Amino acid sequence: MSMALYSSETPAFNWQAGAICYRRNIQAGEMEVLLIGSLRTGLWGIPKGHIESGETARETAEREAFEEAGISGLIEKDALGTFTYAKETSPNRFHVTVHLLRVLSRSDDFPEDRIRKSKWVPVEMAMREAGHPELSDLFARLLKQSECPVH
Repeated sequence: MSMALYSSETPAFNWQAGAICYRRNIQAGEMEVLLIGSLRTGLWGIPKGHIESGETARETAEREAFEEAGISGLIEKDALGTFTYAKETSPNRFHVTVHLLRVLSRSDDFPEDRIRKSKWVPVEMAMREAGHPELSDLFARLLKQSECPVH
């Protein structure tokens, strides 16, 4: 077996969890999702972050939604799916488990309010604007669900 398989240049996986935060836009009659933008890269995505010791992916997704966007709500028990991405600044790859979170409230005061931008968009627009192709696929899956999770 080649030692190159174990070299420091071999990318490692970092396990993360994230939330697709959604709400019903009553006036437009459609579901909207919250996109979070990095001021550094300009890419649009969802609240996500590292799974801390002792946390489940679901708990991490809920925590990240508040830390990055001030969102509180009801999080689905089962994950919608996963996606993988890489950062230009890291040799590692990031594997993200994604849960749906129905938004009940949004705080104006949250830990990352000065370093994040955000916007509510229809799911179709989120599919086009997502910074990672596999995240776009999850938005497409959400759009195609036979039973919309919005009540």
